[in-house]
Amino acid sequence: MKIYGYIRVSAADQNENRQLDAMATLGVPRPNILIDKQSGKDFTRTAYTRLVAKLQPGDMLYIESIDRLGRNYEEIQNQWRILTKDKNVDIVVLDMPLLDTRQAKDLMGTFIADLVLQILSFVAQSELEHNKKRQAQGIAAAKARGVRFGPPPKILPENFGELVAAWEQHKISLGEILSQCAVGRTTFFNKLRKHRQMQDM
Repeated sequence: MKIYGYIRVSAADQNENRQLDAMATLGVPRPNILIDKQSGKDFTRTAYTRLVAKLQPGDMLYIESIDRLGRNYEEIQNQWRILTKDKNVDIVVLDMPLLDTRQAKDLMGTFIADLVLQILSFVAQSELEHNKKRQAQGIAAAKARGVRFGPPPKILPENFGELVAAWEQHKISLGEILSQCAVGRTTFFNKLRKHRQMQDM
């Protein structure tokens, strides 16, 4: 039997040390702790995929909380079934003692664990949807206040029209005009299209 730990944080700049400390306290070997730094909306995650491939019948998997496993109601339950039934692995969810497949393997124990899993899966997805909705509302409110998102627009030199004319007459190369305008090819051609539209008006 091998002991594994699975850790997930939602973004690359989030810290996984608290979960690592919990795994270390349980004696999970560091090479057996797999970490994903991405959203839990689905299970297309590199580390999680590697974990499932490593697991063998009788192995033990520790997860800090059910939302670290994922935040999709149906997929959480589907993955739980794959791990516990198909892979025959025991799972311990650290913050929910009722989700410990080593305990109460009788019918009543299984029923209670399944019920708790459904409730926590629902809560995990509800929180994800609430956060996305709140984020969208925040972005909409910021835009209404005139806040701009993304990089600032590129300011073209005052003689852009002259540079374009010289380029069109093959007096300067594309590389030269890109350098003088300090833009990439895509930005240049977007600006060129708008420049020509303005001339046609």
